[in-house]
Amino acid sequence: MSPFIAMPDQPDQETWRDVAVLTGGGRVATLMGPITPAPPGWEVVLEMSGLQMLDSSVVPAEDPEAVVLGQSDVPEMLDLVARTKPGPFLPRTIQFGGYLGIRRGNSLVAMAGERLRPPGWTEISAVCADPKFRGQGFARRLVLAVASGIHRRAETPFLHTTASNTNAIRLYESVGFVVRRTVKIVGVRIPAGRPDLARAWWPDADLPGDRI
Repeated sequence: MSPFIAMPDQPDQETWRDVAVLTGGGRVATLMGPITPAPPGWEVVLEMSGLQMLDSSVVPAEDPEAVVLGQSDVPEMLDLVARTKPGPFLPRTIQFGGYLGIRRGNSLVAMAGERLRPPGWTEISAVCADPKFRGQGFARRLVLAVASGIHRRAETPFLHTTASNTNAIRLYESVGFVVRRTVKIVGVRIPAGRPDLARAWWPDADLPGDRI
């Protein structure tokens, strides 16, 4: 559904144990937060800076062309994500709900939806438009349409973007989002033997490897 694991600013040994148990040996865990170095033997495979942005003055607006996307739309959504690379979107991500799209003919050409939901907040995610249809304002319209649904629940929208994605940052700022903080996104590969070590730590744990 989503690969992210939130981390405290100073993770302790117990936190790293949790990551090993939840993720499994040989797999990559995507961590968010100002993160101290991973334990010895954990390979860093990805490291980037991101921005967390909050709704400061967004004026939400429903869109008459926006259609609700469901499970039957997932193949098209995955294809659009593969071509536009807005960030992680997996086959079950749609279960977070709130996904809207715009179609031209029989093709899905833009989408946006919801992901993380801490109490009182909802993250807008997977904002993307087919390269052939960029410059037509679809991303802006869908961000405002998704924000409209969030506002109706009396919640506040927020979102994340990479710090290098200047086009997205300009778009989000133009509709009323402001930067709250910089976040660090780190992908670490857990050593293949780590589940055995995790079982030594937590002998009754239901490890991911047990379910494959």
